[in-house]
Amino acid sequence: MANLTVDFLGIKLNNPLVLASGVLGTSPAVMERCAREGVGAVTSKSAGTEARDGHANPVALAWQGGVINAIGLTNPGCHAELPILIETKKRLKPLGVPLFASIFAPRLEDFGEVARVIAEAEPDLIEVNISCPNVASDFGTPFSATAKSAAEVTREVRRAVKIPISVKLAPNVYNLGEIARAVVAEGADAITAINTVPGMLIDAYAARPVLKNTTGGLSGPTIKPVALRAVWEISQVVDVPIIGTGGISSGIDAAEMIMAGAALVGVGSALVNGGPAVFGKINTELQEFMRSQGYQDLESMRGLVHRRANDTV
Repeated sequence: MANLTVDFLGIKLNNPLVLASGVLGTSPAVMERCAREGVGAVTSKSAGTEARDGHANPVALAWQGGVINAIGLTNPGCHAELPILIETKKRLKPLGVPLFASIFAPRLEDFGEVARVIAEAEPDLIEVNISCPNVASDFGTPFSATAKSAAEVTREVRRAVKIPISVKLAPNVYNLGEIARAVVAEGADAITAINTVPGMLIDAYAARPVLKNTTGGLSGPTIKPVALRAVWEISQVVDVPIIGTGGISSGIDAAEMIMAGAALVGVGSALVNGGPAVFGKINTELQEFMRSQGYQDLESMRGLVHRRANDTV
């Protein structure tokens, strides 16, 4: 049987699948359920400086097998999130499943404080969400929009905590490689790519946007090519592990993401239709693919597209 275990920044995972932030990472019970269903690591929903209600309904709609949403980073605030993470960590430990804690902040100077508070729960990694397309920084754009702002956030978090950090980048930038290099230079241990893709839906009969926020973030199978390209591009310019996220719903999808250069594979929108059982399904399909193609472990697949890009047929 193919070996799915991963050593990620010294963190041991039973398999490469990660519950993506913002989907089911809201309570200890739900995150434990995902762990028991076969996920390799769970990521909590992003927590900020204070409680946030998010945007008014309607905030999400299933579309083309995926989701378009403008939830608006609803969360209880980092101080209220802390006991949730502590309890989650307690439940996950005997299952051998690491906890990744996602954070965000509206202002540059707040990132360090949120990171310090969340670090008290001793998560295995802090994921720094600088790329939510539905919530802009106080400067009007996500911090992921430029190398300078992305680097500044990374520097703030790196100064605040010793826990490994992964910076979550956006796909809709012209200089993704430059931004990746900038956050790594400021201390990012890993990169998560990608966040949702900005989009909108219109009700032609009502002649108005479907989402109350007008625009939202698109996820699901339709963005997989965008995510693959981002992971492939990032892995060419930095030497840190990547959590490849976007459009993953099968074992073949996961294999493609790993071949593009990802160390871990985030799963999000697939849970809308499949529930937590989707993790076991993807793991089984991934093992079957690896066995059929002669891959003994994940390392033998990782980045294979790069090595074969210039092969002649």
